[in-house]
Amino acid sequence: MSFNLATILRESRYACPGKPLCHSQDRTLSYEQVDEASGRVAAALLALGLERGDRVAVQLPNLPEFLLCYFGILKAGLIMVPLNPLLKGREIAYHLADSGSKMLVAFSLLAAEAVAGAEEAGGTEVYVVTLPGYDQIPEGTKPFTDLLAAEDTGDIVPTNADDTAVVLYTSGTTGKPKGAELTHFQLYMNCSVSGDLFGIQPDDAILAVLPLFHVFGLSSVLNVVVRFAGTMALVPRFEIEPVLDAMEKHRCTIFSGVPTMFFALLHADTAGRDLSALRVGCSGGAAIPGEVIRAFEEKFSGVVILEGYGLSESASTTTFNINAEQRKVGSIGKPVWGVQTRVVDGQDRTLPPGPENVGEIVIRGHNMMKGYWNNPEATAEVFRDGWFHTGDLGYADEDGYFYVVDRKKDLVIRGGFNVYPREVEEVLYTHPAIAEAAVIGRADERLGEEVVAYVALKAGAQAEEQEVIAFCRERMAPYKYPREVKFLSALPVGPTGKILKKELRT
Repeated sequence: MSFNLATILRESRYACPGKPLCHSQDRTLSYEQVDEASGRVAAALLALGLERGDRVAVQLPNLPEFLLCYFGILKAGLIMVPLNPLLKGREIAYHLADSGSKMLVAFSLLAAEAVAGAEEAGGTEVYVVTLPGYDQIPEGTKPFTDLLAAEDTGDIVPTNADDTAVVLYTSGTTGKPKGAELTHFQLYMNCSVSGDLFGIQPDDAILAVLPLFHVFGLSSVLNVVVRFAGTMALVPRFEIEPVLDAMEKHRCTIFSGVPTMFFALLHADTAGRDLSALRVGCSGGAAIPGEVIRAFEEKFSGVVILEGYGLSESASTTTFNINAEQRKVGSIGKPVWGVQTRVVDGQDRTLPPGPENVGEIVIRGHNMMKGYWNNPEATAEVFRDGWFHTGDLGYADEDGYFYVVDRKKDLVIRGGFNVYPREVEEVLYTHPAIAEAAVIGRADERLGEEVVAYVALKAGAQAEEQEVIAFCRERMAPYKYPREVKFLSALPVGPTGKILKKELRT
């Protein structure tokens, strides 16, 4: 079956050509402008000799040029390889070489590392996006504007529905990053199903601060907006004042983010701001504490936070709480349309419902990746009998709602007892002085592992280690509470705002 994901842009352009697709600082681009400009990029890429199935890496923050590259690459029948702009030269070289990318589009302010990585990878050609009024680019690179000089032919190269559209690299928490191959059809199904679940409406404006190079931002924000002809307010990075400014200026109705973003907004000074347009918060990427949900909805009256679950390998959304009436706080919801989810034991046998029956969450459906790029061994490790093994531990309840307890690798086994860090973190988040919390296991000669908590305090708040330990001890079984509490000014986070436990372990 022939299908190209870029069709979602073309169809929305036909429906509302002059409607704003994205706002970015002082720039606004309509659907017609994005469709036409991305067509120029597509024509330029083909004129340079790139052929269907070739890979093009894009290392940009949330700027309109990301959209032009994305849809231009898709229209040309090529494969997009989104990369984090903060990667260093050595890391860039790995991604370029592993994906076999023939071109890299980078951001001028961070282009030095891109150039170094491209040279190490074997001389990948680099095009550089500059900010308006900033024309300087590194020697040996070409300006992105060269890719806009071609004439838009209006063509969209026919691709098969199961052709790879995007190779999206995992974070590499266990070894080198692997490239998940996501197809045109998988990404289309995710944005179609997710948009319906989010209840997106024609006049919705979505705040796009999640990085578009990440599956959450790419698949569940950008693709959803374009598929349903919405409008997005692009914010390059999560900083409270720019986020609140964009939310207020563009009357944003939907905010998608990870729990640390919701927590930051919860404690931000919003006095005098009109944020009344906001009606839905979509949380994912990590478990959001129930206490944060309750406090956020109390502060932002009329807003409901709906939690979901997904992975790079599942093209984003896998389960979701569809509305305030049917959600269960603390749950990741039910499987989305066309997706099956179950909890299995070590022999891949389905476990019965109940929190006492914790096992690994496995998935199958239209949303699952083709496999890891050029890595059949890693693909075989995660797929068994058609089911993708997530590495996440959880359980289901009698109503079919799923709950994530923790990552397999994050599980702490203390004296033979399983301690799920998320459960301890939920308790820590109820402490009045604690702003952020993360729990890990530390090797212990007697018990195997000991429970250690890392916390950051709220501004102006004070707490002592033994007081926090006592707080947890009063609320948890004796084998669960942390015996050690370490205080940091802020916990380390990744590009999406997810707390990086691997850095706490080093």
